[in-house]
Amino acid sequence: MIIRSAEPKDVSSILDLIIGLAVYENEPDQVDTTEEKLHHDLFIGKFCEALVAEHNGEVKAFTIYYTSYSTWKGPCIYLEDLFVLEDYRQTGIGSKLFECVVNVAKERGYARMDWQVLGWNKPAIEFYKKKNATLDAEWINGRLFFDGTDSK
Repeated sequence: MIIRSAEPKDVSSILDLIIGLAVYENEPDQVDTTEEKLHHDLFIGKFCEALVAEHNGEVKAFTIYYTSYSTWKGPCIYLEDLFVLEDYRQTGIGSKLFECVVNVAKERGYARMDWQVLGWNKPAIEFYKKKNATLDAEWINGRLFFDGTDSK
């Protein structure tokens, strides 16, 4: 398994994994992004970054992250998504991807890394607990949509 920065050739595979994540989270109809938009956001606008895990030339897992900002702490990394295909779970690849993003944050001198996890996703919660992560039930998520929808 090779972990590397995503390249433009990976966009189709990443989008397939994003759809796989949406199915896993019981929200298959919520993915609006396209290959073109994902390509733009990763490689032209550079709004986010991605790492992929590749096995025998095929992308089997990915993570997308970006820089956020804490008024108390300064720059941080926000881990938007980390997803591993079912056949590759329990192989350690999720941990390796997670640690790679942690290392990016540390190398950049960022204060912390943040992410969300669904309350019903017990495997993910246990994964993060093994990483000694703080899972905070106190904060309530807020969100506004600007496309006329009220979807997730």
